[in-house]
Amino acid sequence: MSTVVETTEVAAQAPRSRGRIRSALRTPAGMVGAVVVVAISCLGLLAPLLASSDPAAQQAGASLLGPSTDHLLGTDEIGRDIFSRLLYGIRQNVIVVILAVPVSKAIGVVIGLLSTMHRRIDTAVQRILDVLIAFPNLILGACLVAFLGAGFGTVVVVIVVIGIPMAARLTRTAVLTQREREYVLGARAVGASRLGVLFRHVLPNSLDALIVNFVLSAATAIFVEGGLSLLGFGIQPPNPSLGSMVDAGLPYLADQPFYALAPVTVITALVIGLNLFADALNRALRRG
Repeated sequence: MSTVVETTEVAAQAPRSRGRIRSALRTPAGMVGAVVVVAISCLGLLAPLLASSDPAAQQAGASLLGPSTDHLLGTDEIGRDIFSRLLYGIRQNVIVVILAVPVSKAIGVVIGLLSTMHRRIDTAVQRILDVLIAFPNLILGACLVAFLGAGFGTVVVVIVVIGIPMAARLTRTAVLTQREREYVLGARAVGASRLGVLFRHVLPNSLDALIVNFVLSAATAIFVEGGLSLLGFGIQPPNPSLGSMVDAGLPYLADQPFYALAPVTVITALVIGLNLFADALNRALRRG
């Protein structure tokens, strides 16, 4: 009987999760958030096809031009097309999120699972996580930049490190809640190993909080990339990024407002869209 319960609970988890995601997409907030994020992400991923010019190409005598048919958002101080740079800046952000967030969640999940296997390991891990959580994201990022130097790779590492503690804590809490359930006791009774129970049975039934955290971590990643690049620690010129465009455009706000306002608008829209979807998803999971 325990084995039947175990198999049923594990097999049902994936359909339940997919159903709750669909439920979140049916709400106005979830739909708006998802559409905004997908639309902006597609603009970035299709940047090579949509950009009107090379984002690094300079046009002599065309500095700080206003919007026109040739330059939809005008040009920057050295004659580069702002719209093209905006698209490639979005592309950089999307790539950072795709690379960093899944890695940080995977590492956090493994740490969370392993910390539940022995009390001493758990104590040591929790103290390390306390130290990481104590640092504000940008301060922690600046500390890592001091060791690793500025650049795209450093931004990815910073976002990975920032995302680990919450994933580890959520996984640990979920495991401690799930491991006394009947299906786990049934798996142990039929001889399943401790690691097997954790990875095959407990983890699939602990995904709800991790799914919401994944979406929120994507919003945090966009904010952190923008903040680091704004401070000059992130993606370095001439490669465009949303944060570096804001930093470069602020001195020219009166002459060319789109230079800074366009990337600020995109960052704001992405963060709000991800938070709307995460909130709708969280409500759907609680109702589940």
